[in-house]
Amino acid sequence: MLSLINYFYLCPRKGVPYCKRAEIIPCEPDAGNAAVGKTDKSFFPLSHVKMKTDTTYRYPAALTIAGSDSGGGAGIQADIKTFSALGVYGTSVITSITAQNTLGVRGIQAVNPEILKGQLDAVFEDITFDAVKIGMLHNKTAAEIVVGTIDKFSPSYIILDPVMISTSGNKLLQDDAIEIIVRELFHRVTLVTPNIDEAEYLSGISISSEKEMGMAAEKLLAAGCHAVLMKGGHLKGKEMIDILFVENSAPVRLSTEIIETTNGHGTGCTLSSAIAAYLALGNNLPDAVRLAKEYITCAIEAGKEVRTGHGHGPLNHFFAPKPLVKIKMDKP
Repeated sequence: MLSLINYFYLCPRKGVPYCKRAEIIPCEPDAGNAAVGKTDKSFFPLSHVKMKTDTTYRYPAALTIAGSDSGGGAGIQADIKTFSALGVYGTSVITSITAQNTLGVRGIQAVNPEILKGQLDAVFEDITFDAVKIGMLHNKTAAEIVVGTIDKFSPSYIILDPVMISTSGNKLLQDDAIEIIVRELFHRVTLVTPNIDEAEYLSGISISSEKEMGMAAEKLLAAGCHAVLMKGGHLKGKEMIDILFVENSAPVRLSTEIIETTNGHGTGCTLSSAIAAYLALGNNLPDAVRLAKEYITCAIEAGKEVRTGHGHGPLNHFFAPKPLVKIKMDKP
């Protein structure tokens, strides 16, 4: 004899997966709407669960719009780890799926444009974001969809990591996306964070010194960027030097000693998402960049002797994790 509760859980309902011989069968009420976030018919609210709607707090929230790294060291995986480690609620929109590990990228598949837009609309229509980080936009269509979303929802802070070339030297971006990123995204975002290879590609300037970093940054600012963080980790020398260039402001030089390690996979993703996290926590841009630099230096140091895979290993994102912060909400 089934109780009412057991009957409720065991009877298959529209939109609710059920179990048949240990196989999960998804019951999609409207497959045509699944890709665009129209899922209101797929949820059957539990009669004994009462939603509390008068809460006075929320978490600081950050969104990463980027590619997935199956190896877990970079992309949205690194971003979510970084948000979480710094006490920020992390969400993600996947632009592309990569087949990769610590040795390199084997393949890239862009997400269907309809599902990409569906993800963006779903999270922006529901969650208040304090900062957004944009990573790999593999093709022109993805870049155009993201541009449209920025115009529609106007997030306060946007960090653009123009992911074009991976640490292992693989090109991650189709040529037709670059023009959209430069022409349409540069002037819409708060900060652009290219590494040396990307800065050379975007500026046309060969970079081997701090002076040339400044020359490249000036070109990017002239192209529409409001601020550029030139990452000098690929330069030769005894220091890891990053320089923040903000229009109408003096450059801010940040340097640390070189850390000897092969575990540098995902450093660019981690730094840009850490900046987004610190902005979400209420810091201004120079302070957010400085704090993010400190965080990533510690993450590299903490993971420098740990082996994961056979190539460029990941950082230790959770060397000192922080609990989620609560923000008091304004009363309506």
